[in-house]
Order: sequence, then structure tokens, then C-alpha cells
Amino acid sequence: MTLRSNGLVRRRPLVLGAGAAVLAAPHIVRAAAGKHLAYLTPGLDLPFWRTLSNGIADTARANGGSSTTYDSHNNAQTQIQNAQDAIARKVDGILISPTDSSTCPAVLALAAKAGIPAVIADIGTDSGEYLSFIISNNFEGAYGTGKVLAKVMTDKGWNSGTVGLVTISLARLNGQARTKGFMKAMTEAGIKQGALSQMQTYTADETFKFVQDMLTAHPDMRGLFIETDQPTLGALRALHAARRENDVAVAAFDGIPEFVPLIQSGRIVAAGMQQPYLMGVRSAEALFTHFAGQTPEKHVLVPIIVVDQSNIDGLLPTIKKNTFGTA
Repeated sequence: MTLRSNGLVRRRPLVLGAGAAVLAAPHIVRAAAGKHLAYLTPGLDLPFWRTLSNGIADTARANGGSSTTYDSHNNAQTQIQNAQDAIARKVDGILISPTDSSTCPAVLALAAKAGIPAVIADIGTDSGEYLSFIISNNFEGAYGTGKVLAKVMTDKGWNSGTVGLVTISLARLNGQARTKGFMKAMTEAGIKQGALSQMQTYTADETFKFVQDMLTAHPDMRGLFIETDQPTLGALRALHAARRENDVAVAAFDGIPEFVPLIQSGRIVAAGMQQPYLMGVRSAEALFTHFAGQTPEKHVLVPIIVVDQSNIDGLLPTIKKNTFGTA
């Protein structure tokens, strides 16, 4: 797989393992042989996007094609420039995980003008033409995660306290669904929202500061929901620094290997784990189906696995493959 960042190309070894299970129908392989795909990702700083990229790359390889991943560094203008670069290089298909849903139409319009088929891998778009849209069931996944957190808070007698949220961008359709699903579970449990901050840099340091401020402003806070993986580690650091790690329950979304011992020990009570490797596979398959002269599904919903202390050991093989992208 080739990674492209700010116009510079750097190579890294293709991550296999889970990819060994990627198979392609012979007629699709023949139609896709030599096809080159461009994947426009928000930012390779998050493991989620790297894993999704690996799913695309492994599937392209299994179908006799190849792929280039373009890092947009969470900047909409950079993503547009990356799209223009990919189009100039005459790629056969574009896959995009938009920086947010409102900026996706501009990229889709560029692809349409160039006659290049486009697939959306996660996040969503406000408008525009595309072959297929692959996304996790964010509402149900966040609702299930919220149910576990609400039960923990209730069992501990903390349900009279408030809950804080550190969300992904609410300009993204998946961010809106994730937040609504979680808050449905809180409303049903009678737990009130105390604070909400939206990520901008998607880093653990940013979330550390958010949670520090929340703890100061809301001393009654007894629950936290962090809507993506690495930033959750910043929240745990903030609780430890404030000596509040034993009286605030933390729920997360997405998943990284560091989550496994944290869930097993109960430091994270639940995580709604997406399956980014599988999402990458499904996204690339949609393009190869198109290349074979067939019509891919317009909307593909990938389930989210709600993981907690009671089920993590049994789910580890699936999580390692589809969430972490390892064998």
C-alpha cells in the first residue's frame, strides 16, 4: 500500500494477517485486474483510519489491483487537494472517509466530473452522487454502550450524578447518530448530561484538557462517554490526575489493543467497537463489483460490537481481526 501525505509519497509494508481471509470471485478479479484505487482518509493519526485503509489495500490486492491512501490531516481543504491529485493521476476509483459530512459533496462533485466512481467509507455526506455508502450502525452501537454505562452507574448509586461527553464532530452524520444513541440510553436511565465538548484534533491531549475542565465545572459528574479510541486514554489520564478514577465510570467508542486490559480490569466499562477492517473490505468490494459490471448495494450497515468485562474474552478473535486489523 502507498501512503500519500501533503503530496509526498512514502511506502510502508502492507499489513496482512486478517487480510489473508480476503477472497474475491474470479470474474471480479478479472474485471479489477490492474485497477488502482485512491482512499482519502481524514487522518492517519487515528488507528481506526489506518485499519480501514488496510482493509481496502488487502482487498485491492486480492482482486489484482492496488491502492494509495491520502492523509488529509483532518483538514477539508487538504482532502480536496488530495482528491484533485488522485484524479490527476487517473485513478480508477475513489473511496472517501470525509473530514465531515458537509465537505464531502465537493469531493464527490470532483469525482463525478472526472467520471470516476466514488464510494463513501464511514461518516457520510450531506449530498452528492456515489456508488455505495458503508457505515457502522452508530446509533445502535452508542445506545448499547450507553445502556452498559447506565447500568454501572445505577448499580453504584451514581445515577443521580451527571454524564459528560467528548464527541467527534457533530457536523458528521456519524457523530450525530453516536451522540443521539448514547443520550437515548441516558434519558431512559434518568441520567442527565452535564457537559459536552467536540473534538477538533482527535488527540489524547485534547481530551485530557476537556475532561480536566469538566471535572472542575461539574463535580457531580459520575460518567464519561468518549466517542473514539485514543482520546479515551487522555480521559483516563485526566481522571487519574484528579484522583477521580474510582468514582467516574468511563465508556468509549471504537477500539485499540490498549483497550483490552482496560476493559478486562473495568477501567473502561464498555466500548462500542466498530469493525474498520471489515468496513474497508466492504468499501473496496463495492468498487470491484462496479468494475465487474454489477450494481453494489447502495447502503451497507456494518454492525458494532458492544464489548464489556463480561464478554471481551470470547470476542477477542473477532475484535483482533476486524477492529484492530490483526490476525
